[in-house]
Amino acid sequence: MLRFRSTRLVAGLMDRSVVPILALGLYTALTGSGCDSLNMIERADPDKAASSLERRNFEIDVQPMMRGTVASEAVIAGENPTIVRGYGLVVGLRGTGSRLMPAQVRSWMLQEMARRGVGNTATGFGRVTPEGMLDSEDTAVVVVEGVIPPGGVKGGRFDVRVYSAPGTGTNSLEGGTLYTTDLRPGDISVGPKQATALAIARGQVFINPFAEPEARDQDTIDRLTGRILDGGIVSDDMPLKLRMAVRSHTRTIAVRDAINSRFPREPGQSEETAHGKSGEEIMLTVPPTHHKDPGQFVELVKHSSLRPEAVEATALAVRRSLLANPGFARDATLRWQALGPKSIPVIQDLYDYPEEGPRLAALIAGAALDDASVSSHLVKIANSGSVEARLACIQMLSEMGANPAIQMGLRPLLNSKDIDVRLAAFEALEKRNDPIVESYDIDQKFILNLVPSDSPMIYVAQTGKPRIVIFGEAQEVKRPMFLEAWSNRLLMKADTAEGRLEVFYREAPELPAQIDEVSPDVGRLVAYFGHQTTIEAPAPGIGLSYGETIGALYQLWRQGYLNAEFKAEQDRVLAAIIRAAKVESTPERPEFESDLPADTEEETSLSGDQSTIRLEAPRKGGDTVPR
Repeated sequence: MLRFRSTRLVAGLMDRSVVPILALGLYTALTGSGCDSLNMIERADPDKAASSLERRNFEIDVQPMMRGTVASEAVIAGENPTIVRGYGLVVGLRGTGSRLMPAQVRSWMLQEMARRGVGNTATGFGRVTPEGMLDSEDTAVVVVEGVIPPGGVKGGRFDVRVYSAPGTGTNSLEGGTLYTTDLRPGDISVGPKQATALAIARGQVFINPFAEPEARDQDTIDRLTGRILDGGIVSDDMPLKLRMAVRSHTRTIAVRDAINSRFPREPGQSEETAHGKSGEEIMLTVPPTHHKDPGQFVELVKHSSLRPEAVEATALAVRRSLLANPGFARDATLRWQALGPKSIPVIQDLYDYPEEGPRLAALIAGAALDDASVSSHLVKIANSGSVEARLACIQMLSEMGANPAIQMGLRPLLNSKDIDVRLAAFEALEKRNDPIVESYDIDQKFILNLVPSDSPMIYVAQTGKPRIVIFGEAQEVKRPMFLEAWSNRLLMKADTAEGRLEVFYREAPELPAQIDEVSPDVGRLVAYFGHQTTIEAPAPGIGLSYGETIGALYQLWRQGYLNAEFKAEQDRVLAAIIRAAKVESTPERPEFESDLPADTEEETSLSGDQSTIRLEAPRKGGDTVPR
């Protein structure tokens, strides 16, 4: 999902809802009569003393609105994101790599390359040996790191960050491609005692798109740090399990049955959603309908009621508590969602509630439960509410089922003067497959979207799926014009105000130049930049990478030949890694002994001769780009 905002609305449905509710000041302490009414319905008491046949593992302190939920009886292990790292090899560099590297890293890379078939004719890598590849200055050893979201499922994708490994002499990663690399949790290391790989990463390295190719001594742009959009792939389902606060088979069975009642087994699901492991642990399987958003599934499990047979009564109790104390709107929204469609009649009359907090809480829950009657209310707020409320409503509309009225209500927002609203409207319409948004796959390198709008803008994504979005119909390059870029490897000119563009491009100094006449239409020009001419696809093109295409557009915009705003999504990968690291360093409570890491050998520096090394401080490359 594309995001221009500096605080990203993350993929989880309720995580996206939290942002506008926070901004509206809806989180204050819950007090008053609502608590008593809720306790009358939710009879489970997590603070009740354990019987002689039970053993308390730890204490859980929940707010009154969360009493009688799964969260009042257990905590979820695995609900935090997981940082994964590994050493990898970037190839395809133009003499900007390095054969220098620490001895232990070299030894490890040689083993990995041999394991993956380098030097083996049967795998197609027989023309070069592992030693020869590492000694080439067209390759570079790098550190690869990313964040697997909580509950990540096999095959799920995530962005990864790539930077030159310490102790190497690499000059630039520009134009390189990362070979398949194993990613493991914890500190990066080599040697026999590494953790099991949780993911792999591969793909084209995307550095700052505003860097001028090969101008390494002429600017201050960091070329030793890049990213691979959607380059990480989860190798297997990430484990999720509930840990009971009280060891009790009776309580464990009650929690398991409550979860399975709310999330019954779906077609293609190998096991029940909740399946017992012991009297104090329950394993969780993410249902297929939640594979794209496992974080939302985790939140719904935590907010699920232990009395699924009392849906209406519980929904009413949550409503009374919310109206008495609007500060816990987020929990009320999740509780209604966890209760399912039967809670809709209880919340429908809140869709017009005068206070914004309860109204948004009910609307978000209704949209998540696909209540068709909520769409008109959301469209109204999306067009006239506060910016935070508008963004929340647009996001919820994007998730709802087929309804032509939603598309008609969102289309005018493509002309909004607020960039965030304009982008959110595009994302929602693109997600809903509205034909007003044209979409083209440019040689499987990136997606080109053409969007009608009264506010011309070019927007480029830097996380998720590579994407260039052109807002405004019939945008053309201003003419007459003359452009010199990339040390004269790219030249463009038009002698008259109505003429076509003449493009001169030379991929490398030793290669012949390519000269074409192309349309001045910006959309067609982007397609020309990215397309590689072949026998199967003979249309003209110069085969630029995603980053190079953005760089060429940026050069045109900077010199005044594009009459549009130029916006780039800020890089999110490093921010996600830093957030996940903070979570890892502050655990809520001690883990069970079975989950504590085994004692390992004493860590050594890069200069030591032991087989295990660690890098504690990853390189902080500069990834910030203009907005």
